[in-house]
Amino acid sequence: MMQPSSVVVSPILSLTSSPSGDNLASLPPAAEPTSVPGFARELRPLLPAEAFEPDRTLLPLSAINGAILLLGWLMADRLDQWPPLWLPLWLPFALIMGNSVFVLGLSMHDLLHGSVVRGPQRRRLVALLGFSMSWMTPTLWQAVHNREHHQHTNGLTDPDRAYLEAQPRNWGKRLFQLIAPSLEVSPLGLALGMSSAWALHHFRTTCSVLLFNTGDTRFGPAPLRVSRRERRRIALELLAVIGLHAIVVIWLDAQPLKLLLGYFLPLWCAYAMAMAYIYTNHMLSPLREDNDPLLTSVSLKLPAFLDCLHGNFSHHSEHHVFSGLNGRYLPLVRQLLLQHHPDRYRLLSGPQAWRLLLSTPRLYRDAGTLTDWNGTRLMAVPMLEA
Repeated sequence: MMQPSSVVVSPILSLTSSPSGDNLASLPPAAEPTSVPGFARELRPLLPAEAFEPDRTLLPLSAINGAILLLGWLMADRLDQWPPLWLPLWLPFALIMGNSVFVLGLSMHDLLHGSVVRGPQRRRLVALLGFSMSWMTPTLWQAVHNREHHQHTNGLTDPDRAYLEAQPRNWGKRLFQLIAPSLEVSPLGLALGMSSAWALHHFRTTCSVLLFNTGDTRFGPAPLRVSRRERRRIALELLAVIGLHAIVVIWLDAQPLKLLLGYFLPLWCAYAMAMAYIYTNHMLSPLREDNDPLLTSVSLKLPAFLDCLHGNFSHHSEHHVFSGLNGRYLPLVRQLLLQHHPDRYRLLSGPQAWRLLLSTPRLYRDAGTLTDWNGTRLMAVPMLEA
């Protein structure tokens, strides 16, 4: 595995742009492109048929985690009656509630990739409820994640990629630099980023499509545009999400103590869990335009209890090969990738991935080179070579 160095390497190509970041060059495919359909054709015959059937546990699991949240808010509504010395005992409950918010988001992520719920309207309603505490709307998710991210993973038009050095230094890029894990980030910035980056991403993309929707908005890493119908749906769904959050705030009497411990703290825990995974998914990988899931994604090797708790979300390259696969079969896909592509498959432990994130810059100088905010330090993308 290639370690970070101070040598400029760009085996794929250099990104070229004007000083303002306009007219970014397209990335050509690799000499021997390997795409998602290619991996799928190779591995699908080796998987059992039931792996491609809808996961019927998603809805019961969502109901259980929704019940945990309701029970947590019932308890939080009485926090003002707790003696002050007892309040630290609430922290485990906040963590459990945060995990439920995160697992609900994971379940909706899987639901919108598959066909567990029949009918688009019913599917959108279920996803709206499940995603609501994550401040995500199902129509926006399908546009950003299913359509753009999965079709252009870590390419120039992927809204989830990191910023380019050549892009304008707007508020979105500046906030990203202050809170994303890198060799420049401060401990305070990283802590704030773990609890806020998820919400920042959604705020940025929502503003992009609702306020502008021109396809060239510059405060995000990549332009995003939706249809007129999708834009209306996103606006209506956002109003519903705001209404659901308002109900929780009213339920907790808008009291500062109850809101801090029973509303904000669980959400911060949930968003930190999400970002702990998301930061490692693609930010250690080079920019590419061939949508190669092994070279644009990194999978994590985590303790079994976390994989059980979080539906094998650590199997990220595997998910990009089979986005609609029943999550219980992702470990089998991992075995097949290790068997058939051991030199190209990227698998790191959680500590390994985070050491790499915190020892490298986060802005792309070119497809295979990272640089810092001032452009004075250059390092090879850690996952550039196996």
